[in-house]
Amino acid sequence: MSRTTPAGYTVRPATPADVDGARRVMLDTFYNEFGYGYVPRWHHDVMDVRGTYLDDPRHLLLVAVHAGEVVATTGVRSQGPAHPPHPRRLAERYPSGTTAQLVRVYVRPEHRRRGLARTLVDAACDFIADTPGYECVYLHTNVNVEGAEAFWRSMAKEVFDARTTGEHGPGVATVHFEIPL
Repeated sequence: MSRTTPAGYTVRPATPADVDGARRVMLDTFYNEFGYGYVPRWHHDVMDVRGTYLDDPRHLLLVAVHAGEVVATTGVRSQGPAHPPHPRRLAERYPSGTTAQLVRVYVRPEHRRRGLARTLVDAACDFIADTPGYECVYLHTNVNVEGAEAFWRSMAKEVFDARTTGEHGPGVATVHFEIPL
């Protein structure tokens, strides 16, 4: 990776030694930021970090480490959005296999506003561009998380705002984005 990493941090692909720390960042985000906790049908990768990210050459988990602790994550999976819960047209537009989905872009609150998420996403996009078979980068975000919507709008193009249609049901603050390859 040839980018500037924020001072005091190391950004790199996760190793088996990082699995527990990465899982803690993810679970803390589900419980403390999203407020709904671990949902097995949505978060299966969190319980199988190694099998999902470390053992598949088309997948990647990046971590940011500070003082020996994993403080941020970003994942890449070769899978499009699932229908349901997402609209069928999104699943058809972003098919599994040729779609690189950015997932688990989480930074512990006390480490935010230092460029970690952008550094992680840039590194993930470099991996995607260097991995044969990917045609696009897709992601969705919970815009109720402070700063999430502005961050993604600065890097990606909106393709669908579920808040405006109610297709996900009431109270769902999901916006879907694409990043050009």
